Amino acid sequence: MRNLQGVIFDMDGLIFDTEHLYYRATKEIADELAIDYDMEIYKQYIGVGDDEVWAAYHEMYDDLHGEEVIVEFIDRSFNRTIELFEAGVADLKPGLTEILDYLAEKQIPRIIASSNQRRIIDILLEKNGLQDAFEHIVSFEDVTRAKPDPQIFEKAHQFFDAPKENILILEDSKNGILAAHSAGIDVIMIPDLLEPTPDLVEKSLAVLDTLADVPGFLEK
Repeated sequence: MRNLQGVIFDMDGLIFDTEHLYYRATKEIADELAIDYDMEIYKQYIGVGDDEVWAAYHEMYDDLHGEEVIVEFIDRSFNRTIELFEAGVADLKPGLTEILDYLAEKQIPRIIASSNQRRIIDILLEKNGLQDAFEHIVSFEDVTRAKPDPQIFEKAHQFFDAPKENILILEDSKNGILAAHSAGIDVIMIPDLLEPTPDLVEKSLAVLDTLADVPGFLEK
């Protein structure tokens, strides 16, 4: 990719191996509350903002278990996830160190654009010593519309003194790819829990196995 002047990173499932932890925490609480919950349900909401996920849980489960139980389910799952993150059990995704070193060497700015809360982003970065790895962070609190709406990437792009054609987005989720495509910014997909569909492949500049493959692709 010629004249690359900035890279926008998603976070969950791309920088950190958090998706399995979100599922683990949610499944544990669901089992304790006798709520029918599995990986297939979880996968439906990968890359979706918290508010939308929680609204979906209420729609699915309120009639079966009562609103108060689902509020407890959401709150306890969220708190359990925070406990796991603060314990430092969220691993870095393969190739993150390589891509960060490559971009630093090339002096290419890096921004996180995540649908997650800023509090969680900061915890994960601090626990992994990455507080200074990114110049800016755009989080859930900075936008009014979650992915697949392009707003979060439009906002992240404003931090770069460069046209969109010189910016690259790195994403793992369907909603992230759709948001990048709608924003008119090239995106490389690094699949995590979800395999790319033909539509997502078509909307991506490339689909690569790990972040470690990105420098080689950019140097072609």
